Amino acid sequence: MQPRLQDRVAVITGAGSGIGLATARRFASEGAKVVAVDLNEAAGKAAAQEVGGEFVAVDVADEAAVKALFDGVVERHGRLDIAFNNAGISPPDDDSILDTGVEAWERVLKVNGTSVYFCCKYAIPHMLAQGKGSIINTASFVALLGAATSQIAYTASKGAVLSMTRELGVQFARQGIRVNALCPGPIATPLLMELFAKDPERAQRRLVHVPMGRFGTPEEIAGAVAFLASDDASFITASTFLVDGGITGAYVTPL
Repeated sequence: MQPRLQDRVAVITGAGSGIGLATARRFASEGAKVVAVDLNEAAGKAAAQEVGGEFVAVDVADEAAVKALFDGVVERHGRLDIAFNNAGISPPDDDSILDTGVEAWERVLKVNGTSVYFCCKYAIPHMLAQGKGSIINTASFVALLGAATSQIAYTASKGAVLSMTRELGVQFARQGIRVNALCPGPIATPLLMELFAKDPERAQRRLVHVPMGRFGTPEEIAGAVAFLASDDASFITASTFLVDGGITGAYVTPL
């Protein structure tokens, strides 16, 4: 069977680690030409080298840099088939609304929300020109649930991504562009593990609500991204695509 993404050009932001890195590996295994984007040059270059792709250093919160990214990809590769807008932050100073300052709020909203707006804004025209494309934006299960262990700016930013994705998916559906929001549950990424290593009680407080009884893996999320990027998902757009171990479906969890 031919790989589902054979010869397709895929841009992945936040490709240097976690879900982005796992997806770069999965896309490459499915035949895609991967453009790995990261602010961390060492991690991004390593990811690109591993998958035989291209590395581009970009601050996704910089509008001009994002426009240059997508224009450059099409100039060098001739097309843009997939945009996985995945880069994001979850800093320790994003906490309860009572403790989170406006500087942290604005920084998280810009990196997690405005950057996705930029990536969609400058990817879509290239996809319109070729009449086809798949955009996957990383939202989160927290866009659908409230949490007493709050990260108020992160939650708000992911809600914005979810709503924006739904609207774009509807707007461009008849022009061949599919836009879907990936909503992972708690995933064992380096970022999350570092956060929870500092506060095991906080980790357990979250883990107990996952029916599967464990955090997901980046590879499990990458499989979902590859599906959404492929023609196997040709009738899926404007969707809230949950990969969360059942957490959003739970009233009580198994003993």
